[in-house]
Amino acid sequence: MSTVNVVNTKNESVGEIELNDEVFNREVKEYVLHEVVRMQRAARRSGNACTKTRVEVSGGGRKPWKQKGTGRARAGSRTSPVWRGGGVAFGPKPRDYSFKVNRKVRQQAVAMALSARFQEGNLIVMDDFSLETIKTKDFVGVMGVLDVQNGLIITNDASENLTKSSRNVNGYKVLSSEGLNVYDILLHKKVILVQPVIESLEKRLMA
Repeated sequence: MSTVNVVNTKNESVGEIELNDEVFNREVKEYVLHEVVRMQRAARRSGNACTKTRVEVSGGGRKPWKQKGTGRARAGSRTSPVWRGGGVAFGPKPRDYSFKVNRKVRQQAVAMALSARFQEGNLIVMDDFSLETIKTKDFVGVMGVLDVQNGLIITNDASENLTKSSRNVNGYKVLSSEGLNVYDILLHKKVILVQPVIESLEKRLMA
């Protein structure tokens, strides 16, 4: 078990908590992180490039000219890909770029990403992180006290005040524990865990 200080919004130590090494201090394998991030980014690709084939372009209802006797090459339709305004041969069509990575591997990757932040000293545990009002200034003030310029805040149930106070500030993101993923952990320099979320994370990532 690894031990980490628990702080409040004033960055004052209010206790300690033990973290399960299987989740927060395990060996980090970069190729596993790479595979899962690649899966996440591929799933976000819209794949909406689309060209029209010769069947889809307008026109082509009649033969441009008769088959023989004109001295020109045979032509059956104005929608042929070799004609200006014709269809596109082998052009892109909407497609799904996503691929599957096993659930166990995804779980391991999340634990490895958290472990990487812990081993770097960039994992912060807070006893509570709630704001009385929706006010960006208050959120920025807490981040300044914690010395976090770029951070991911993970809570069990992200409050509306916290979410709305942070959404207009670049470099920060608030996530519930269910939405935690490798890409967001690696995208942010520091990870802030609100203490109640640790137990649910350990249960989820060790299942």
